[in-house]
Amino acid sequence: MDSITIWMVVIFALGFDFINGFHDTANAIATTVSTRALKPRVAIIMAACMNFIGAITFTGVAKKIGSGVANPADLPNGVEIVIAALISAIIWNLLTWWFGIPSSSSHALIGSLAGAVASGAGFDAINAHGFVDIIKALIFSPLIAFTIGFIIMWILKRIFARSSPHQVNKGFRFGQILTAAFQSFSHGTNDAQKAMGIITFALVAGGIQDHLDVPLWVKMSAALSMALGTSIGGWKIIKTMGTKIFKIEPINGFAADVGSAGVILTATMMELPVSTTHVITSSILGVGSAKRFSSVRWSLAGKIVIAWVITIPITALLAAAIYWIIDKVFF
Repeated sequence: MDSITIWMVVIFALGFDFINGFHDTANAIATTVSTRALKPRVAIIMAACMNFIGAITFTGVAKKIGSGVANPADLPNGVEIVIAALISAIIWNLLTWWFGIPSSSSHALIGSLAGAVASGAGFDAINAHGFVDIIKALIFSPLIAFTIGFIIMWILKRIFARSSPHQVNKGFRFGQILTAAFQSFSHGTNDAQKAMGIITFALVAGGIQDHLDVPLWVKMSAALSMALGTSIGGWKIIKTMGTKIFKIEPINGFAADVGSAGVILTATMMELPVSTTHVITSSILGVGSAKRFSSVRWSLAGKIVIAWVITIPITALLAAAIYWIIDKVFF
């Protein structure tokens, strides 16, 4: 395999990771910024640092990405497939970022990889069992996050029902600093591993290595790329998640961060890739519902859910078309 082609994969994968960083910055800090627990720039720097630490801590999700959708060792054109998948995922991430839609980078990457594999090697090349496991994790994790966010907020409401709202929010504003750090760490443990997994997929498909263990240089470069992307900040999505779903107060932000970070870190420990965007947004919706059901802007929530639903099929079709172009024009 041409080493230039392999390096193209690395560049595209790190580019995806960089975009994922600023696209998903809102996941970790939207509630903290909206309640003014931290100034935006401070929050972003903290998120970047904790993202990096989280990214270099685990590798199980990377191995799942590297083998869950297809076996790279069985794909003679696997590197080209990965290039098509990454281009598709990057295009979708940039489009949704531009319009301020908190869509899922995970859905975009999984959908793109499946579409590119189907286009380049046929549907039989898709690992049905592994693909279904990934889809299950992507579907059920937001539902769990919504439920946990609702329960945490319900409990907090009753504990502090007779307390002064000013004093409660003052205390939870400090607590949000800790939960935002926890949120950023958990985000790094899951999201950065997706780029690691896709690079490892290409290394195996290209015959560079014969195992799915993530090389140290891949781990470090993916972690750094996401941290740099996070440092840029995704202001449009931060505005959507932090202010447009419902009016978030410090106690709400604390509940949403604890619930969603717990779900993400649990998924990482189980080596399951989940959408941090879906999990955190669902947690915010659950918290808002517990606060007051009518306070949630359900029309906006509905538009976000539609974006979630269409991401996998659209990116799959886009990646299939991109693979066809790459195969016909360049190879």
